Amino acid sequence: MSTISLISFFDAVTFERLYGWAQFGLSALVILGLLIVVHEYGHFISARLVGVRVEKFSIGFGPKLVSKKVGDTEYLVSAIPLGGFVKFYGDAAEEVENEEDAFLNQPVWKRLVIVSAGPVFNIVLAVALVSLAALYGLPEGSRIIDQVVDDTPAQSSGLLEGDRIDAIGGVQIETWRQVQDAIRKSPGKKLDFDIARGSDQLTIQITPAEYTAKGIDGKDITIGRIGVIPRQVVKSYPLHEAAFKGVEWTWGVVKLTVWAISKLITREIPADQIAGPVGIMQMAGQAAKTGIANLALFIAMISVNLGILNLLPIPVLDGGHLLFFSIEAVAGKPVKLKHQEIAQQIGVFMLMSLMALAFYNDFTRIFSG
Repeated sequence: MSTISLISFFDAVTFERLYGWAQFGLSALVILGLLIVVHEYGHFISARLVGVRVEKFSIGFGPKLVSKKVGDTEYLVSAIPLGGFVKFYGDAAEEVENEEDAFLNQPVWKRLVIVSAGPVFNIVLAVALVSLAALYGLPEGSRIIDQVVDDTPAQSSGLLEGDRIDAIGGVQIETWRQVQDAIRKSPGKKLDFDIARGSDQLTIQITPAEYTAKGIDGKDITIGRIGVIPRQVVKSYPLHEAAFKGVEWTWGVVKLTVWAISKLITREIPADQIAGPVGIMQMAGQAAKTGIANLALFIAMISVNLGILNLLPIPVLDGGHLLFFSIEAVAGKPVKLKHQEIAQQIGVFMLMSLMALAFYNDFTRIFSG
């Protein structure tokens, strides 16, 4: 490391910053650990349900701290709290005999169920978290203006704090998201805002300023802004609406995650947009500061990402196993163990490379300010 790099490093790293990283890091480890345990529990419970013997179910990795055997299964708490693992009986070729409860002796459909259950549990957890957050109360921007920013189109057009936006361009407004969408899509275009001010109704013309922002693909996009901040309200939903909200929100994140992965593969989203554990812990800390509901939404988003990423057809991931089992179902015989081992070595290399890139991106963002 050069002298200049060292100076930049020590300038960037203060005690307060290190303490903040430690707090964020602990939060991220707890969150990721819990999500992985839920993922592994999906494998565990599905194996039990279809009659596969589970030899071990561990919370954490490494040396075991405590363990208890119940029936055929040893339950462990291990030293490194970064997730967990499940060990099935007969999940390696040399272990398989004729026992009916051995993993590799199961019909393909049962193995597909067991392997896919981990990602499915991550998706189900996301639905549950969002539904609970909606029951508790989600912070939302309202149609009422809380603050007008100085020297902006909103101020120069005469908008005031406390004004309520009822319509834009003749379209009725029910949510702040509708306000955002209408403004973002209209940079440089005059819009008629129907405003309720006390008992008065009035129409104000505002031309959103053109603003250059980064799109999700990392490219510059031009959006409109008028310079207002909405009044925040907490909205609680009844049970049936909260459940629908959970499904709707989770499905939206699933689609967004699949879209983002496809754009990364085609390089339409640059690789420097990939975040690793350090980036996740920063986002976790920021979410925690804004309230329990937003933290629940953040955890749900990470859970969805974990589930979808595990479905990628990369050996060593669940998706790789699903690929092998699907080939077996079509061909009528399993993929040769030698070929699986070679594919898994390639998969490990791919994952390690991806992790290295994610860490590099994280630290580049930190030390570039």
